[in-house]
This record gives sequence, structure tokens and C-alpha cells, in this order.
Amino acid sequence: MLFQASIDSRWLFHRKVQKELEDVFGSSQSFGYQDRKKVPYTNAVIHEIQRIQYVFLFGVPRQNEKDVHILGYHIPKRTFIVADLRSVLVDPKQWETPDKFNPNHFLDKDGNFVAKEAFLPFGAGTRVCLGEQLARIELFVFFTRLLRAFTFQIPEGVKDLSLEPVVGFTVHPIRQKLCAVPRPTV
Repeated sequence: MLFQASIDSRWLFHRKVQKELEDVFGSSQSFGYQDRKKVPYTNAVIHEIQRIQYVFLFGVPRQNEKDVHILGYHIPKRTFIVADLRSVLVDPKQWETPDKFNPNHFLDKDGNFVAKEAFLPFGAGTRVCLGEQLARIELFVFFTRLLRAFTFQIPEGVKDLSLEPVVGFTVHPIRQKLCAVPRPTV
């Protein structure tokens, strides 16, 4: 399932994030990961980007050490198990609009950020990604710095961007042109 949206709705979140960053930080260039709680909508957009377009097709295969019974199924000892974390990221029981980009998945009715148990792009438990914390920091810092510095738009004459992914070991977008227009300093 691919992220379904029109060009206009895809760019709407971009402007809303820029406004939130300006309202909270003003002209200050001194903010970092520790400030993410001050910008709940921005934090929700970052989480929704990871949820809607998960980068891995499947998890790292694991082998169980003993017989296991789960939900009525018997899994014999030494069975190779491959987790499908993407399935929980698009599960209609967990997400109001699983096939649509919707930052409100991570916001309560008052606009506060809400962590979701079903949000597992880094895995969970003892097998969680070792780089999770670094990745979260980098995502927040790069995303907010880019949106503070640039307004992104499609090139003149381009009617639509393709959302078809390139599938390999990971899933990533196809190469496309995008205009990064410098923003006036706030």
C-alpha cells in the first residue's frame, strides 16, 4: 500500500510544520532534539512519515530456542521467524486511516503528541535497533533544519510526483527533482 494523497494535501503538512517551528522557536537557531516536545505537530509528522513508508520489507530472521504456542499456533523449536513490522504500521485496528498520510495518528484531541504502542519502525524488545536513538535525533534535527531553511515545491511544469517505491533490500522513493527554495531568515 502506498501513501495516497493529492499534491496539495502532501504539501499542507510542510507549511504547518514551518509555522509551528516559527511560532515556538522564532528566529532562534538554537534548538535541538530535546525541544521536540515543544513542537508536537512536527514530531507527529516525523513519526507519520516513518509509519506510512516503512523502509524494510521484512525483519531480520530469528530462530526460536524452544517450542512456542502463540494464538493457537505451535511454532517448533529452531523455526526461522521473520517479523513483518510493516503489517502493524498499516493495521486498520491500530490506525484510523492506515493508507493515508495522517499526522493526527500521533496527536490527541488537544494537539499533544501521543506515542503509540503499534509504532515499531525500529523493532521492539531485546531486538530493537541499536541505532534507534541516533536515528531519532538525526531525523528530528535534519527535518526541522531543512524546513526552517527551505520551502520545498515541485518544479514548474511538473504536475505530479511519483510515489511508486523502489523495492530492493529496503524500500525508498524513486529519484525525482524537487525545488528547495531558501526561506527568508526568521
